Amino acid sequence: MKYLSLTVILGFAMAFSSIAQTVDYKSRIQLINKNIYDKLYDEKAGLYMETNNVTENKGNHSFLWPLCAMIQAANEMEVLEPSKHYIAPVMKAIDQYYTARPPAPGYQAMVVKEKTDPRFYDDNEWIAIALMDAYGRTHNKQYLETSKMIYRFLLTGLNDVAGGGFYWEEGNLKGKNTCSNGPGILVALRLYQATKEKAYLDTAIKVYNWTKKNLLATNGVYYDAIKLPSLKIDSAYYTYNAGTMLQAGVVLYNITKDKKYLDDARNVAVASEKYFYSNGKLPNNYWFNAVLIRGYLELYKVDKNKKQLQFIIDDAERVWKDEKDEQNLIGTRKVKTLIDQAAMLETYARLQKLKSEY
Repeated sequence: MKYLSLTVILGFAMAFSSIAQTVDYKSRIQLINKNIYDKLYDEKAGLYMETNNVTENKGNHSFLWPLCAMIQAANEMEVLEPSKHYIAPVMKAIDQYYTARPPAPGYQAMVVKEKTDPRFYDDNEWIAIALMDAYGRTHNKQYLETSKMIYRFLLTGLNDVAGGGFYWEEGNLKGKNTCSNGPGILVALRLYQATKEKAYLDTAIKVYNWTKKNLLATNGVYYDAIKLPSLKIDSAYYTYNAGTMLQAGVVLYNITKDKKYLDDARNVAVASEKYFYSNGKLPNNYWFNAVLIRGYLELYKVDKNKKQLQFIIDDAERVWKDEKDEQNLIGTRKVKTLIDQAAMLETYARLQKLKSEY
């Protein structure tokens, strides 16, 4: 039995290692990034396009949401190449979505000079998460100050209606979503880690407890939202909701050393693979899946369970093999999107870093 167990364990390790080690993630990263700047970037305006199709873009530059994917991808590329400045052009674009309108400054969904548009708490949160990751690497004070600004905006969407939690969209009081609460927890946690100011940790724990109480499903993953004022649950499941709560559990454990948070994270990880990975593939939203991957990689830093990452590596291979065109633009539709390119850019950059660590 001992021999069999060791053989099985070594088999898993070799399979994990051989697949990841033979993949040329670096060339993929270069190809995807070049495609973004060749086909989805307006250099004159310093802005990005939503898709590579003029008709679908309707004369507009990208919504902010795809730039949330771009800023995280840019950070992961800088992790691999610290001397490069991939974040700078993305932040130059994001700054064109900034508005100081009351009750607090933040980023709106479209370019300010082109249209007055709603502000979404989750859009702002994704930016702050990426910037705090970058701050952890660089200690660039501007990243920290921008994240603090975003946090102040987030607090305008946090109250005790339904017991707590962040709204999703400014002024829209019809629901509170996992996609605004999970990343909101992570923003607060990263700010706490950077500053040691207890108010950030207090917010994170309060929102984490509320989200778990109200939106954790019996199958171990997270529902999408709680509707207001009915308190009816929107029972849709998305990979990114599981991903943020998985990552939040690990980070809370790292800060507090309370094992209940690690147990939570492990439970979400097991449940997410079981629910979302079906017939050899994850659901067809690369960016949602990239956020899920962040959670698994955070857990991997603690548990060092390579086997738990195998389905992520396999799915990334499937996408590259089956879901790109002759120009190496990724996506299952004929029209290719910025968010899909950015999501896979982040994914392959993270897998390249993982590859370099074993």
